[in-house]
Amino acid sequence: MERKTGTISRGIRCPIIREGDDLAQIVCDSVIEAAKCDGFELRDKDVVAVTESIVARSQGNYASVDAIAKDVKAKLGGETIGVIFPILSRNRFAICLKGIAMGAKKVVLMLSYPSDEVGNHLLTYDQLDDAGINPYSDILTLEKYRELFGENKHEFTGVDYVDYYSQIVKDAGAECEIIFANQAKSILDYADCVLTCDIHTRARTKRLLKAAGAKIVCGLDDILTAPVNGSGCNESFGLLGSNKSTEDTIKLFPRDCNPFVNKTQELLKQASGKQIEVMVYGDGAFKDPQGKIWELADPCVSPAYTDGLKGTPNELKLKYLADNDFKDLSGDALKDAISKKIEAKDGSSLVGDMSSQGTTPRQFTDLIGSLCDLTSGSGDKGTPVVLVQGYFDNYTN
Repeated sequence: MERKTGTISRGIRCPIIREGDDLAQIVCDSVIEAAKCDGFELRDKDVVAVTESIVARSQGNYASVDAIAKDVKAKLGGETIGVIFPILSRNRFAICLKGIAMGAKKVVLMLSYPSDEVGNHLLTYDQLDDAGINPYSDILTLEKYRELFGENKHEFTGVDYVDYYSQIVKDAGAECEIIFANQAKSILDYADCVLTCDIHTRARTKRLLKAAGAKIVCGLDDILTAPVNGSGCNESFGLLGSNKSTEDTIKLFPRDCNPFVNKTQELLKQASGKQIEVMVYGDGAFKDPQGKIWELADPCVSPAYTDGLKGTPNELKLKYLADNDFKDLSGDALKDAISKKIEAKDGSSLVGDMSSQGTTPRQFTDLIGSLCDLTSGSGDKGTPVVLVQGYFDNYTN
């Protein structure tokens, strides 16, 4: 019988993961048990995706705010530090800011506006237009910001991040000055030792600051790249991708995940006889239409994946074929013609071919990671592992 389903995404329930757990074995056992319990079969080219959170937890990749403070002080001098372009997040950045402020005497906090890099808004463009402010050139002091816009609480969290971040710095024992600007070099009128906190634009920001004469330039990816007093670390991403664990501790992005995905793949092969692909995933990349937030606060969607997940889709657009190449066909004749067209693909790239227009030219891991992030959620679903089936199928399978 012809299969009537395409891609299926299943959240897989697992035990609560602790440091030192054999995560690869736990993931394998959880997937096999779910298949038996719910009566589905595993197939070749299925994908098992594991959230970065439990990978880092099993690794014990944590650090204290004291470790952050020590590293910041060593790398940026411990006096006045310009901290620029942070995202507005209690979970992602507030705990890092606490450690940063503990490693400085004064923090000049420069916030981008009207929103941060991932779409959390301080203001609306309508507010800027009404006030006659050009966000591409105008630098606002805190006093001017309050005069023009007053208090602005985040739509979903109810937090005034300007006041919230200022209080974190002060409570950590540092003096705090806040400005609002979108040009990196603007901070150099206030501080020449700069910690840039943007995620996906960090390389450009560092380059611009160095070219403009900054004395010291670091990014969040330069902090905790090595252990400090026995702390966790991330050699590639530093503090990027970290999350709040406790009031004084962060969980870092997981390190060196390739051995984990390869081991998990091998265990699944032994248990099921199937060649199943495995990846670690963090934030997906999608935009909330109401809050306008881009989810991608991690430095990448997937820090590690097995070889079968390399590449990008190479697909034909069915509606294009139906409306153009085979517009005079219908029913079984149309189905057969489209099926033969798909089967005739020889693996060469369809980039630039009109029959592929409108397909999604992104990496498999970014697409699947976004699907998995939406499936697992970030709350109490208890499904930190996601099984994706049929992703690599097409109309002929």
